[in-house]
Amino acid sequence: MNDDESPAPVRKIIHVDMDAFYASVEQRDDPSLRGKPVAVGGGSERGVVAAASYEARKFGVKSAMASVTARRRCPDLIFVKPRFEVYRIVSNQIRAIFHDYTPLVEPLSLDEAYLDVTEDLKGIGVATRIAEEIRARIEQETGLTASAGVSYNKFLAKLASDQNKPDGLCVITPAKGEAFAQSLPVRRFHGVGPKTAEKMARLGVVTGADLAGHSLEWLERNFGSSGPYYYNLARGICHRTVKPNRERKSLGAEDTFFTDLTDPEVMATELARIADTIWGRIGERPIAGRTVVLKMKYRDFRIVTRSFSRPQPIRGRDEFLAIGLKLLERLVPVQMPVRLLGLTLSSLCEDEPQSEAEPALLL
Repeated sequence: MNDDESPAPVRKIIHVDMDAFYASVEQRDDPSLRGKPVAVGGGSERGVVAAASYEARKFGVKSAMASVTARRRCPDLIFVKPRFEVYRIVSNQIRAIFHDYTPLVEPLSLDEAYLDVTEDLKGIGVATRIAEEIRARIEQETGLTASAGVSYNKFLAKLASDQNKPDGLCVITPAKGEAFAQSLPVRRFHGVGPKTAEKMARLGVVTGADLAGHSLEWLERNFGSSGPYYYNLARGICHRTVKPNRERKSLGAEDTFFTDLTDPEVMATELARIADTIWGRIGERPIAGRTVVLKMKYRDFRIVTRSFSRPQPIRGRDEFLAIGLKLLERLVPVQMPVRLLGLTLSSLCEDEPQSEAEPALLL
């Protein structure tokens, strides 16, 4: 480093995670649900829990759980149909608060985001104070609570936000980062999925400390190109930056049916409803996609997909659905009754006005 060069400043990263977001919005808007176990999702035999209130979580109810299992664990569980448009409006309110403090906001979903406040717009200078102020404003302006993690990188900030939930704040300083990472089970590490965690366990690696006990060469030998990444995580090191223009690659929806389907007309009707859901999420946003993917799950849980891509963006719900129905035609008559259908619009891009001379390309 030259004499006139100064070291890069330690980054100040905040990870904000709303507390039981969907369920909390429902409890906020319906006072009769407050203090009660609530699940957002389908309450039918084939339904799935999309989100659970903390009252429900005490019984072991969690997202992605089958509704029948959730009811078994919590007989008094109240199911509420999701209102994604409402959740999106609230999410936009929260993101507006974030942008008062920094332009470097990376949303991960409707209910969580990373913020880089190394240089904050208000000149506060202290990431902990910024996180406290953001949490207070969220509660004041939306009536909801959020938890936050503050640290010097994304990896530790996300881990920290989960430490004191709900309505909590956790700060991990550079002096404590390595010890904190080594105190946790590796299954909590970003980038360590269930299969990788199982492999690590077979090799005797259960905690961050276990991971730190192995050399870089050993990690590369057992985990290939991911070895250096795991080596750094065990030492509290993460070089991922906050990406404010993080692009969403797809937008989709699916539904599991109470009764298995075999009639093509009924399946076409269900696809139309799913297409309405997806296009409702797009709303007025200037995005379009070039690929449609149809997903079908049979009674025996086998999954098949069919896709179609075109060079021009797909515009409008009707065109999207027309392609989906053409894909459905390739799979009917069905091999066996169908328990789930889904549609996805992918290869997303910014929409552009269509030229009058541009032909409409369909299957």
